[in-house]
Amino acid sequence: MVAAVDPKQALSLDQFLAQPETKPAREYVAGIVTPKPMPKGKHSTLQFELASAINQRAKSQKIAYALPELRCTFADRSIVPDIAVLRWENLPRDQDGEISDRIERHPDWIIEILSPDQGSTLVMEKILFCLQQGTELGWLIDPQAKAVMVFQSGLPKVHLVDPEEPMEPEPLALLSGLDDWQLFASDIFNWLKV
Repeated sequence: MVAAVDPKQALSLDQFLAQPETKPAREYVAGIVTPKPMPKGKHSTLQFELASAINQRAKSQKIAYALPELRCTFADRSIVPDIAVLRWENLPRDQDGEISDRIERHPDWIIEILSPDQGSTLVMEKILFCLQQGTELGWLIDPQAKAVMVFQSGLPKVHLVDPEEPMEPEPLALLSGLDDWQLFASDIFNWLKV
């Protein structure tokens, strides 16, 4: 759902950021405030498991840190990816060496998970915008289609889980530095089995 704003009443980015956070989170693009859909079971499960799996591989080696629902403000936008992965050297820190509350940069890897009632067009636009700003990798996970669309330079690549085919042809592209890890689309969707 997109909440169009009357141009005379459009918020500036600073005005938007001065407002209290809401649940579900809202995103800001050019004066338009868009509420994110409330996550449901599959979405929440994939978000938790994937962030945990990334952190098991990347955090201990200080390669990157996966953070769910992290507000990232950059290039006159304020977005809240389902999972924002920041390289270790790109984690903003305050004077105490703790992670900063304000993240004023693009994620290095953006991961979005479609909710059942959510269209993919605006989500893909968000991923493509992040890539234009310097994001290395984007994933769009569709739990209903059992598909992961991978965005890098060039055309996106779709990885579909085929129940008839036990072996997938190739692993998903990962953030550089995680070269010793292979993750397949089927691995992701297997987390839904409880």
